[in-house]
Amino acid sequence: MTFDVSGKVALVTGANRGIGKAIAESLLQHGATKLYAAVRNLDSAQALVEAYGDRVVPIPFDLAQPDTIAQAAQTATDVELVVNNAGVLRNAGPLAEDAIEALQFEIEMNVFGLLRMAQAFAQVLKANGGGAFVQLNSVASLRTFADFATYSASKAAAYSITQALRDKLADQGTTVVSVHPGPIATDMANDAGLGEIAEPPSLVGEGVVTALKDGKFHLFPDTVAKQVGAAYASFAANVVEASSAEG
Repeated sequence: MTFDVSGKVALVTGANRGIGKAIAESLLQHGATKLYAAVRNLDSAQALVEAYGDRVVPIPFDLAQPDTIAQAAQTATDVELVVNNAGVLRNAGPLAEDAIEALQFEIEMNVFGLLRMAQAFAQVLKANGGGAFVQLNSVASLRTFADFATYSASKAAAYSITQALRDKLADQGTTVVSVHPGPIATDMANDAGLGEIAEPPSLVGEGVVTALKDGKFHLFPDTVAKQVGAAYASFAANVVEASSAEG
């Protein structure tokens, strides 16, 4: 299913910086009429408000506070596109002393957060004609990186849930996109020691707009991601997407 962002109402979590801000800017530049910037600190979305005026509506949101997810869905009753961008990363390998603690935290934010977002907004999207749901996963959801294995595991779980959402939400006319960036120039990439090879967040923002318009389930926006995506393409087409279409 295809989705044109022009004239639509969108919500982006973690819209105040990095990939989330780049996605928000791309949606607005491509004609979104309203964008809910779901952020922990409303003042952090001020730059978007200054640039785009009353088309940007900051609302409180924190993955660590599930009530704010439910409240966001109650506020953004007109939303037609939800982008679940917010997430966390802990640098923890499988033998690290804090590996279990890190994985518990990342599962809570990256996986349970996705489930809560989907459950909160599925009916909103349905009521508004179906719309679209975009999930920020990672190349780490397909290939584990030892130094942050717990993050990779959480993103692999999130990708699995995203595939299920594609199947379940198709019945109500909601298109789903799974985004798999490689190293993108964000604070998270710097924390992971990937700053030197990171590429601009705008690649993700523009990629999301194009993937929605083209009806693509997978998006590999940057150079590293495209390399992974090319190697994964046959499996994605013949197993992941084919099984969804046949199911």
